[in-house]
Amino acid sequence: MLSPLMQIVESGNVKSDVPVFQVGDRIEVHQKILDGAKERVQVFEGDVISLNHGGARETMTVRRLVQGEGVERIFAIHSPRIAKIVVKKAGMVRRAKLYYLRDRVGKATKIRDDVKRQAQIDISLKQAAESASKAAQEAAAAATAAGGESKSAKKKRERKEAEAAKKK
Repeated sequence: MLSPLMQIVESGNVKSDVPVFQVGDRIEVHQKILDGAKERVQVFEGDVISLNHGGARETMTVRRLVQGEGVERIFAIHSPRIAKIVVKKAGMVRRAKLYYLRDRVGKATKIRDDVKRQAQIDISLKQAAESASKAAQEAAAAATAAGGESKSAKKKRERKEAEAAKKK
């Protein structure tokens, strides 16, 4: 149990855009990685085999198979390095920790689907995709109305100007 002061301190570090997911769900974790001077996003997709609750210190263990070998990673859910978490498939399990999957191979590692929760996840993913496309269309319309041009159109115009300058 956290003291009231610790709860106040940790409440500032808790993300609000974390989706609801449970043990047994298949998720994608988009993690920001420094690659030299650039920052890129790396995706780790797998099954959640455990959740450890604790406010800003909340963690999840995600397991996936890579070339027949099981790979597990522990992610701090509220870390600034986590760009986003996407729930891909809802699983139905009767355990809080799925450590028994480590010893299993093949079809024995299959997790049953939770059809009711999956329908809700599909609806939310569809709404998110629609809102993202609508926002992109509005941004493009605003850019063209403001007299801006797309990067590809700008490159084409610059190439034509360069060719015209060479001919003269």
